Amino acid sequence: MNAVLDWNETFLQAIRVRGGAPGPIARVGAILHIAMHDAIVAIAPTHAPYLEGLNGAGTENPEAAVHRAAHTVLSTLYPEQSAVFDAQLTQREGALPAPGQQRQSVLAGRRIGTSSALAILADRRGDGHDDATPYRPGTAPGAWRPANPSIEPATPNWGRVRPFSLGGQAQENWLATFRPPLPAGAPDVASLLASPEYATQVNEVKDKGRFNSTSRTTEETEIAHFWANDLDGTYKPPGHLFTMSRVLATDEGLDLAATARLFALVAIVMADAAVVAWDAKYATELDLWRPDTAIRLAGLVNNPAVVPDPLWQPLSVDYGGARFSPPFPAYISGHATFSAAHARMMANYFGTDEKNFQLGTDDPFAAGVKRSYSRFSEAGEENGLSRIYLGVHFRWDADEARPVASRLADHIYDTLLTES
Repeated sequence: MNAVLDWNETFLQAIRVRGGAPGPIARVGAILHIAMHDAIVAIAPTHAPYLEGLNGAGTENPEAAVHRAAHTVLSTLYPEQSAVFDAQLTQREGALPAPGQQRQSVLAGRRIGTSSALAILADRRGDGHDDATPYRPGTAPGAWRPANPSIEPATPNWGRVRPFSLGGQAQENWLATFRPPLPAGAPDVASLLASPEYATQVNEVKDKGRFNSTSRTTEETEIAHFWANDLDGTYKPPGHLFTMSRVLATDEGLDLAATARLFALVAIVMADAAVVAWDAKYATELDLWRPDTAIRLAGLVNNPAVVPDPLWQPLSVDYGGARFSPPFPAYISGHATFSAAHARMMANYFGTDEKNFQLGTDDPFAAGVKRSYSRFSEAGEENGLSRIYLGVHFRWDADEARPVASRLADHIYDTLLTES
């Protein structure tokens, strides 16, 4: 087995146990995979590390380095699961060679791995992930507010987290590079809500995303649930995309170093995609309400082409049968930003968008479903569209996310972990 894939699978299981919002999950994923990557590169410098300064002799055992790097990160960031990580470390280290000089190689690899983990953990201290500044939902037409007032907004300050690809830029300049414009070319929110484009967007999801829609096809319903993974107990959207990377790494027979670079790149792009999406959701003039609120409160908007339906509910459903929308604004879609960024990074890494692969899902309402794709972008676009069929997003939430995500992926691929 590949040690990077082993610990990635451990991480996916840890997500299922921990749950939570996508941004914090993606941040942990980036720290984890950078630690493993930089440990390997310190031993065999085939391409640039994320952090400079860690240098090995070239004789250290790379699997031992990966095991200690991953264990240190996961035990630090998910301490409540440390007993599980300890057991897996013992099992995996027990499979490493022990006698003679090999024993010294293993011990040296452990030191490299621990040092790599401690370096990236130190680098991410004070990155803003724990910003608890209160967010007050809006009351104006179009402004997001939770459909269930007892639900707190999820990670409203995530757009302030320091990006992994910030480099020497000021954060506001970095954000401005990737911040999407108001959709439909609208000059302001009031004009947007009064526009025919807004009516088209609302009426599409009102029809297609309704829980009992008669126009949504069987396949569209399958797609909606296949990509959802909104519920705790699943590996969430970042985990689904990591799983796609796992499939390709296995199919392509990537070695340890190549796997580490691929997973570090996709982890970084997903972590920064969360910053970009949450900045657009909460820190711009458009904290856009979700379709359920837009349809139920359509009477607040000066747009006669949108008719209120106070009983409208989305297809999205929890384990107990309650209909819901994720507890944060709609524009832009986190799913679409993650998936488009991931798709572009996969295409950059493999040098082509065209790859045939099959993928499963963790979502309980699509149990056993597998879908096949011939392009990374095909999967990414389907992921974005799935949110319309699920009834939780408008089409432009995905459409405006794609170019932003592609620019982000290109920026990261061109500037980080570059090949020697």
